Amino acid sequence: MSDFLSYLINGLAVGCGFALIGSGLVAVHRVTRVVNFAQAMFAVVAGLSAASFLAAGLPHGVAEVAAVGVAVGAGLLVGLLAIGRPGTSPLSSLIITLGIGILAYAVEVMIWGDQPRSFPGLGGSFTLAGATVQKQYLLVIAVTAVTFTALALFFGRTYAGKGLTACASNPYAARVVGIDVRRMGLLAFGLGGALGGIAGVLVTPLQPISFDSDVTLIVNGFAAAIFGGLLRPGAALAGGLVLGVAEAMVAGYGKASYQIEVALGLMLALMIWQAVRTPALQEEAA
Repeated sequence: MSDFLSYLINGLAVGCGFALIGSGLVAVHRVTRVVNFAQAMFAVVAGLSAASFLAAGLPHGVAEVAAVGVAVGAGLLVGLLAIGRPGTSPLSSLIITLGIGILAYAVEVMIWGDQPRSFPGLGGSFTLAGATVQKQYLLVIAVTAVTFTALALFFGRTYAGKGLTACASNPYAARVVGIDVRRMGLLAFGLGGALGGIAGVLVTPLQPISFDSDVTLIVNGFAAAIFGGLLRPGAALAGGLVLGVAEAMVAGYGKASYQIEVALGLMLALMIWQAVRTPALQEEAA
């Protein structure tokens, strides 16, 4: 029982990281119809930046916030390159984000080297029902809960959030009422950078991160986002938690090397289910 509880909390914490990356994918796709394959790069940049800031003497809290700011800047830059030019198709923008993600490898190696980096998170642990739990796991879960609550308030209560929702629902109508859809798209990329950055600074103390860590992160983040059809951040949270717990159980009771297969298998199953379900929904609507 203690092992199960330990795996469960570990999986929830890791799943929160997947959910944050997945919700960043959702935020961008809803507004721009672009799948941002550079999304996991924001987490890597934030994690590596936080490690550098802490090594330079910045205190905890300040270093992590500054690292998230770097990720937001990276998100805005990716947005400018991907959708900044009028008339760029979603497919072209997708290819641009993929190219940026590959180019980022060289930049990250040049700045931080090719060795994994980490930094100490919230120290200490406690015992729960016989299981030893690191406090960092609970910090990850708590910050994720606060972040998704803030997202719900942002989309429901603020002008910018309502503008993003309007662009996602009907871009043409949004333009008619004076909303700059391209600017909203850039805001979505910045929001995606923030969400990826939060994931990076939360997860890096648990799992050392390197320039190529974005491969695993984007696969799991995309699988979490697919859970809601790339349309609902809340569904990405549910998908990330399910995926994180499933991978933790596979690693705990089976082999850790099968974790990526779990993500790919779940993503494929969800895509097939949605492809089968969509025609049925369209037929009912007709």
